[in-house]
Amino acid sequence: MKRKVCVIGAGMVKFQKPGASDDYVVMASNAMREALKDAGIGFEKIEQVYAGYVYGDSTCGQRVVYELGMRGIPIFNVNNNCSTGSTALFLGRQAIEGGLADCVLVVGFEQMQKGALSAIWNDRPNPLEWHAQLMNEEQGIVAAPPAAQMFGGAGREYRWKYGTKKETFAKVAEKARKHAARNPYALFRETYTVEEILASQEVFEPLTKYQCCPPTCGAAAVVLASEDFAKRHGRAGDVWIAAQAMTTDFPSSFKEHSMIKMVGYDMARAAAKQAYEEAGLGPEDIQVIELHDCFTTNEILTYEALGLVGEGEAEKMVWDGDNTYGGRWVINPSGGLLSKGHPLGATGVAQAVELVWQLRGQAGERQVPNAQVALQHNLGLGGACVVTIYRKGE
Repeated sequence: MKRKVCVIGAGMVKFQKPGASDDYVVMASNAMREALKDAGIGFEKIEQVYAGYVYGDSTCGQRVVYELGMRGIPIFNVNNNCSTGSTALFLGRQAIEGGLADCVLVVGFEQMQKGALSAIWNDRPNPLEWHAQLMNEEQGIVAAPPAAQMFGGAGREYRWKYGTKKETFAKVAEKARKHAARNPYALFRETYTVEEILASQEVFEPLTKYQCCPPTCGAAAVVLASEDFAKRHGRAGDVWIAAQAMTTDFPSSFKEHSMIKMVGYDMARAAAKQAYEEAGLGPEDIQVIELHDCFTTNEILTYEALGLVGEGEAEKMVWDGDNTYGGRWVINPSGGLLSKGHPLGATGVAQAVELVWQLRGQAGERQVPNAQVALQHNLGLGGACVVTIYRKGE
């Protein structure tokens, strides 16, 4: 029998620009301490640690955990591109659910450098070479950042297919800025209008600078526990994971000659379907969502991949305001990757922290009214997608 997995502790640090943050050891250890304090337990109760990061030498997980103490417990280092944090969460959840541990700590962190993402190792096959090959075949390769070309190309394909206005994508960024203005942990808290967003420097049509997530430094952590452990420590009424699914690429990612499919649409759709079925819920049961808006174009695609609306209906959803306060769902109340920031290894855990706070009613000015069920979507090219559904404790 699968065991119920509760999220009994959550903590994070304010996200910062590269060069302005503490080093990864300080950020991660501070986030872990906050999560443990929130859970009301000491580090001695933790049986395993799952540490997610993308940029750094091996065993950075051990280095940050040793700040809390050296107890000889298993520490797992996780790297799964932009879905690293949620992959670490997936592994921690499996340990609790399967009865292998009663209480684990999941931490995600990243100390990034300025500028667009690029390959580090050029003397071996690039894990995204199939993505680059398809992109070259479909639209060619130019001097813009590769990720912007991929997600921008997917946005172009969507526009050609449905006639979507450029203003629709910019409106997603406008929403992200408005939401982030209420979030003290967010990197960007200044608001911009659709016109200002469209007037910012073009990166790769239809994407402008303010429609692309920035390189970010940050850390976040959660404490996962079995229901019995949670009851023993007075936390049985906290948030619990109702369902979680992880997918990787399908043949359609490369064989259908679609930029939309290549950037993970089918991964997201399949993961969402599995999660809904496991939870016995549907999109109509959800109030708040944190999804992977690395670029405005991906947020539009993800609305449809998650089944919030039908194919080609995302534009209407945006202009009807069904993605923000007062609408059908509040999407990325944190400000999302676009405005809260995207420290790769921390992002998936930070999404979880935000949703835990929302379901507890602890989100301050950005609180979603009567939040009972939340959904998290975290995507990484290469590829992996994790969709998690959380429910408020009884």
